[in-house]
Amino acid sequence: MTDRSQSPAPDPDTALVWLRRDLRAHDHAALYHALKRHRRVFCAFVLDTAILDALPRADRRVEFILDALRVLDADLGALAPGAGLIVRHGLAREQIPALAAQLGAGALYFNHDDEPDALGRDAAVGETLLARGLQVASFKDHVIFERSEVLTGARQPYGVFTPYKNAWLKAVTPFYLSSYPVERYAERLARLPATLPDGTPLHGARVPALGDIGFEPAGLNAALSGGSAGARRLFDEFLERIDRYADTRDFPAAKGPSYLSTHLRFGTISIRELAREAHARGYAPDGGSAGAQTWLSELIWRDFYHQVLHHHPRVAERAFRPEYDRIRWAEGPDADADFEAWCQGRTGYPLVDAAMHQINETGYMHNRLRMVTASFLIKDLGIDWRRGEAYFAEKLIDFDLAANNGGWQWATSSGCDAQPYFRIFNPVNQSEKFDPDGKFIKRYLPQLAKLPPKLLHAPWLAKPVELAACGVVLGRDYPAPIVRHETARMATMDRYAVVKDRGFPDAPQVSDQ
Repeated sequence: MTDRSQSPAPDPDTALVWLRRDLRAHDHAALYHALKRHRRVFCAFVLDTAILDALPRADRRVEFILDALRVLDADLGALAPGAGLIVRHGLAREQIPALAAQLGAGALYFNHDDEPDALGRDAAVGETLLARGLQVASFKDHVIFERSEVLTGARQPYGVFTPYKNAWLKAVTPFYLSSYPVERYAERLARLPATLPDGTPLHGARVPALGDIGFEPAGLNAALSGGSAGARRLFDEFLERIDRYADTRDFPAAKGPSYLSTHLRFGTISIRELAREAHARGYAPDGGSAGAQTWLSELIWRDFYHQVLHHHPRVAERAFRPEYDRIRWAEGPDADADFEAWCQGRTGYPLVDAAMHQINETGYMHNRLRMVTASFLIKDLGIDWRRGEAYFAEKLIDFDLAANNGGWQWATSSGCDAQPYFRIFNPVNQSEKFDPDGKFIKRYLPQLAKLPPKLLHAPWLAKPVELAACGVVLGRDYPAPIVRHETARMATMDRYAVVKDRGFPDAPQVSDQ
C-alpha cells in the first residue's frame, strides 16, 4: 500500500492514462482526451497479477505484451522528450490508485473493456479514486460501435448479424472512422522524474523482462513482434493483397488472412484505421473491392460479438439460447480421453489434428480451422463447448472473450445467428475443399507428407498396403479415427433433440457440410 502522506495533493492539471488493451501511442481515445484537457499526462500499464497468476509460466501473450510495451515506451519518448511508460506489477485494483496518488494526478483516463472481470476491476478503481476527489473518465476505443450505439428500430440489441451489419454500414460516417490526433497535444506528455515521492525509481529499464515477473520464453512468432511497429508492417503487407482476401481467406495453406487479430486484441493498431481503409476500398464510388468488403465484414463481426457480450454477459458462462443449456454433453473417462486426443491433435482426422498442432505450436489457428475443430469437438465428440472454449482461451495469442465465445457458440448453434444444429461440418469434406492438396496438413503432420491427396484426407479408407507404400501405418505413425463421423452425426441429432422447435425447425435431413 502507498503511504499517501508522501504523495503530492491531487493536481487538476495532471492526469494518468491507464493503458490495457490499447498498447499504442497513435490514435488513442483516452490518451487524446487526457492530453487535450490536462497540462501534464502520465501513461501507465499494470502487469495485473489477477490475470497473470492464472496463466502458464510460458505464455506467448505475456511475451507479446512486454514486447509491445517496450515499443510503446519508445513511441511516447519520441512524441515528447523525457516521456515514457510507467509499468507496474501487481493487482491493478491497488496499483492504479496508488500510482495516481504518487503522481499527484487529479484525473484517471482509460478506454472501455466490456469483459465481466474487467468491468468489476474498473468499477472498483473508479470508486476508489472518485472517493478521493479525482475525476474518472473512460472512452470507446477497441470497436467502431459499442454497447447500445447500433440497435434495432425497437431500440433492442441485434441478435442476427446481417441486419446488424446493414445497420452498422448505414450508421458509419467519417466521424466514427477518424483518428484521434494525439500528436497535436503530445508536448503535454509528462517528463518522467527519476523517482516517485516514495522513492520508487522510474528511469532505466521500465519494462521488466519475462523472468522479472516469473515467466519464461514460450516462443513468440517473430512475425508478431514489434508492437505497434510490427502491426504497421503486417497491415501494409496485407493491403497489397486485400483485394484477394475473399478468395483466399478460407484456405489455411494460403496467405489469406491479415494476421492482425493479436494486434487488434491488444490494441497495437487502431480499429478505426483498419475499418477506415477497408471501408474506403470496399465501398469506393468508382467500384469497391470485394476483398475489402469481406474483410470489413469480419471487423463488423467483431463489433457484433462485443455488443452481444455487453448486453448478454451471461454468455461468458452459459448459452445465449437458454434451451441449449439443456443438452447433455458426453462426460466420464471416455469423454475425457476424447477431449485429450482433440487437444493433442490425435483424433485421426488429419485436418482437425493439423489445426490443433498449429494452435499448440504457434498460439494461432486459421479462422476456417477454428470452425472445423470446434464443430468436431461439439458435434462429433459430443463434448461441452465450454471445454473447447477454455482450451482456446489458454492457447490463443489473440484470445478475446467476446470473439472466442461468439465463435464457439456459433459452432454449438447456441449463440446469436448461429449455425443451425442440423448443419454439421464433415471434417473430410472440409479438408478436401479447403486444403485440397494437403499442404497445410503436411506442414503440421509431417508423418503424412508422402501420402497423395486421395489418401491424405481420410487415411483410414485407404488399403494398408497403400499407406505402407508411403511409410504410414495407422496406429503406429498416425492414429485411427477415434469416432466415425457418420455415427457421430446421428448421435448429435439425438443429443440436440431437446432444442427442436426452440429456435430452429426440424430439418428434413441432416446437412453434412
